[in-house]
Amino acid sequence: MDNDRTKRGIVIEDDWPGYSLDLFTYPEHYHTDIECVYIPHGVIMDRIERLARYVMQDFGDNNIMVLCVLKGGYKFCSDLVESIKVLGRNSNKYLETRVEFIRLKSYLNDQSTEDLHIIGSRDLSFLRGKSVLIVEAIVDTGKTMKALLKHVETFEPKMVKVAGLLVKRVPHMAEGLTDYVGFEIPNHFVVGYALDYNEYFRDLNHICVISKTGKLKYKV
Repeated sequence: MDNDRTKRGIVIEDDWPGYSLDLFTYPEHYHTDIECVYIPHGVIMDRIERLARYVMQDFGDNNIMVLCVLKGGYKFCSDLVESIKVLGRNSNKYLETRVEFIRLKSYLNDQSTEDLHIIGSRDLSFLRGKSVLIVEAIVDTGKTMKALLKHVETFEPKMVKVAGLLVKRVPHMAEGLTDYVGFEIPNHFVVGYALDYNEYFRDLNHICVISKTGKLKYKV
């Protein structure tokens, strides 16, 4: 299979119903708040191991400066970096990974906003001359990622790649912004695996589809 194609992610079709909640364990207090388990935790972890392999191939002998986009990206980032370390320990190619964090705000309830709000320092001068891997949990229209990439490029990194756990099929979806994609999914609002709805659901291990009840209960 073509390597670039496999980097673009596992495609989940529009009619994929997900798995019954009865097949998995999850926090009981979310019982009525999620419709289904969309991507089980084990499948997420297996896909991340494959993405780690692509990253190591592409970065060559360059140490990796990882820029983790908080808050939703922290579990993906942690598991991806750990997979890179494991691969390195099991081969003669160990890449040093340094992780820095940036926090963005681009959602209100379940709607993406167009503005890029960097919370905290906007000074990313530590990226200068480095091989950078931006790690983001979810990319949809790409407006936020485009703005972040433009900001990052002003600090003159050696190279920049983007890893996105999820890419959503939405009108005007991002094309070519994400170098490593875990899963391409329909335009559903998903939660879990650190993805939130107004700060709830980050403690779910699986990626799940939020229910109408859940949206109403936790709306701000």
